[in-house]
Parts: sequence; C-alpha cells; structure tokens
Amino acid sequence: MKRVIATAFSLLIVVGATSQVFAKGTTTKVIITRSDQSPIEISDLEVLKNFNVWSGPGTFSSGGEGNEVEGKEGFIIDWVSGVVTELPNGLRQFQLSFYVRYANRPFSEQKDQLAYIVSYAVDSATGQGYVYLPGKADEPYGLNVKAIYRAREGNWFRATTQWQSVFRNVVHH
Repeated sequence: MKRVIATAFSLLIVVGATSQVFAKGTTTKVIITRSDQSPIEISDLEVLKNFNVWSGPGTFSSGGEGNEVEGKEGFIIDWVSGVVTELPNGLRQFQLSFYVRYANRPFSEQKDQLAYIVSYAVDSATGQGYVYLPGKADEPYGLNVKAIYRAREGNWFRATTQWQSVFRNVVHH
C-alpha cells in the first residue's frame, strides 16, 4: 500500500511540474538594448504571445500513453536549425530582456518581472538574426536557468523568421 501511495504521489509531482512549465506565465515585455542607442520596449501582448519564455526545449507535454514529449518550437529560436557553430563577422549585437507575469497569481495584481536575458546579433547584409543562450560563465545564466533550463545553454542559434520580422519593425538599423 505504501508503494502505491508513493508511486501515485511521485506521478502527481511529475505531472504537476510538467504542466507548470507550460503554465508558468506570460511574456509581457521585451526590452532591446544596445550601448549606442536608447532601449526599445515591446509590450504589445498580441505580438508577445508568440514569444513565450516557457516554450521550446526544456518544456514537456504529454505525448499520450504517459509519454513526455519535449517542446521543439517556441520562444524566439529556430530550434530545428540546431546550433550555429560559426557566426558571420560584423554582426550588430543587442541584449534582449524578457519580462513576465506568472500564471499562478492574478495578472492585474502583478508587476512585470525580469525572467530571461539573451544576446541577439543581426547580420546587416542579410537580416539574419542569431540568439545566444548564456552559458554557465555568463552573468544571465543563473537568472535564465531559474526560469527554464534548456540543456542548450552556451550556444548560438538562428532566430525564427517571426522574431526577425518583429525585431526589424521596431529596431531601424
């Protein structure tokens, strides 16, 4: 009987933790900074709904029959393209700070909270954007893995075309 209770309790914890990853909250603001310009803020929730911090690798959903399936899409990274091992020269670099409000509290009673920071680089010639997930030696790492650990930190990736379009619309470079 104790084994059945322990198993049921463990299953409850796993299911609860998995659903919490998806339901952690909503991205409410992105601040784009670069040393030679004023910060730019994106706070249109209709635009930001496509860039949830808690989507993509590091998130899990039920794949049926009790199987967990890791997220393969979401956030601002084209995960399918994989790690970029060599970046072009002369990229313009920015910092993207993602702010959230959490799902487990009334939205209107919260203030935006910084949850995730990445580096973003753009090839001015092609418009291709690249996202760097800070690694262990990078300052934002602790903040980021507190929000979500993706097991891909410390690497550059291509940005999604959707994010690149939003970025071009707000940053005139």
